[in-house]
Amino acid sequence: MNTLDRLFNKIENAKALDFGIIIDNTITLYKKIWQKGAVLFLLMMACGAIVAVLFSLIGLAPAGEIFVNGEFDIEGVVNSYSKNTLYSVPQNILLSTLTMAFLAAFYRMCSFELFEKPYQVDYFYFFKNGYFSKLLTLGMIYTTISTIAQLLFLIPLIYVYVPLSYIAVIFAFNPDLTEIEIVKASFKLGNKKWLISFGTMFVGALMGMLGILGCGIGVIFTIAIAYLPVLFIYKEVVGFEEKSPIDEIGSTF
Repeated sequence: MNTLDRLFNKIENAKALDFGIIIDNTITLYKKIWQKGAVLFLLMMACGAIVAVLFSLIGLAPAGEIFVNGEFDIEGVVNSYSKNTLYSVPQNILLSTLTMAFLAAFYRMCSFELFEKPYQVDYFYFFKNGYFSKLLTLGMIYTTISTIAQLLFLIPLIYVYVPLSYIAVIFAFNPDLTEIEIVKASFKLGNKKWLISFGTMFVGALMGMLGILGCGIGVIFTIAIAYLPVLFIYKEVVGFEEKSPIDEIGSTF
């Protein structure tokens, strides 16, 4: 049985998960890694700003008109939404690639925290270990699926958000799977545990946004909690293999 078959088998036979336990575990881990989560958020924000400026300078993100003769134009809104969705595809591919790389490295560090094993803080782990081409392909697939969902508007976008959220965590612990296998496993897990995934991610996002109460800047230190529910759902459903990136302690120094 190959790796993908083992993943599918574990997902198909997964036990029922407890919403409260997932949230409790999320909060417990957050208390240990909130500083690393803040760095993660700043890295992603910096990348987002650089990519946005770059593509703005080369004119690949035009804004449509939503007012005609001073009046709100619904057709203009639809056209603007569609155009910006399509024109932002190259930008989103690059941004998705970078985000998945940082998130996967963050999940890898979180796994060491869970097992209380020493590790080196390395947000560029997957950039330095020959995975960029795979990450770029995953970024293309992610952007293609999310763009189609955006063009179909709200409900499809909400649906695909859950399985797409598992791509980074599955890649983090199964980097040798092919790009298509990673996406298949993500949708398998996301569909199997869609409701609890959406619920815990929604609650995590609410807790993560509490930092806004601290004059807005506090969100830098709280948003990391929103990324953790998928890690614990993966842990409970699939688990961590004995020979996974978690156990490569010798390679972390």
